[in-house]
Amino acid sequence: MSKPNVRKDEAPEVAFSIRDLAVSYGGKRVLGPVSMDIAERRVTALIGPSGCGKSTFLRSLNRMNELILGCEVKGKVLLHGSDIYASGVDPVEVRRRVGMVFQKSNPFPKSIFDNVAYGLRIGGMRDRSEMVGRVKRALEQAALWDEVKDRLHDNALGLSGGQQQRLCIARALAVEPEVLLMDEPASALDPIATAHIEELIHEVAKNYTVVIVTHNMQQAARISDYTAFFYLGELVEFGKTDTMFTHPTQARTEDYITGRFG
Repeated sequence: MSKPNVRKDEAPEVAFSIRDLAVSYGGKRVLGPVSMDIAERRVTALIGPSGCGKSTFLRSLNRMNELILGCEVKGKVLLHGSDIYASGVDPVEVRRRVGMVFQKSNPFPKSIFDNVAYGLRIGGMRDRSEMVGRVKRALEQAALWDEVKDRLHDNALGLSGGQQQRLCIARALAVEPEVLLMDEPASALDPIATAHIEELIHEVAKNYTVVIVTHNMQQAARISDYTAFFYLGELVEFGKTDTMFTHPTQARTEDYITGRFG
């Protein structure tokens, strides 16, 4: 698979503008302050050792941290210019605009069709033909349609692990979010399924902004346009992936990428 290159002929638009973001659990700061811009329709990888804050940062982008007791978020997270933490903003609407795929696939014990249509029904869609079209498009975007089109009413739990993860991606894409967050989506998969997910990320980024947490340095180098390196709750370095992996500006970044620690 060829790595998606940052397109040199155009400066990307900004999807997220994060300013002085800080997250605390029970009064203890675990992240930040972090300030960075995340490019529209590009893949941004978040790397760093376990416990460095990258998943906490990811969850801050769709207000998932609010579901954790004792969590406090400060700073601004602007999605296309609007602060998702502003007073009166509905977190459910934020999560519709910013979909998420988790490390472990979590299909519902329903049919393949009903899994993908779930968010559409919750959102109030009642037109059957429109729903069928959206489900088909989402499964196509997730590179799963050809494998499941003749068994849409079979239980999703009968799919392989890699297919289940692509189904979860289709479920997230069906509601047409602006951003797709992915928390180590291939860490539990075999190399062949992982290659499918990486190819899928490449394709999805043509239409969506993708932010992915990964522990795999080679994966980050293969799939991302931009990389952010976190360490002990601090954003150490952020920039174009090609530059970060060949000429990092921080010694800690170089030490981590080359395997001296982590």
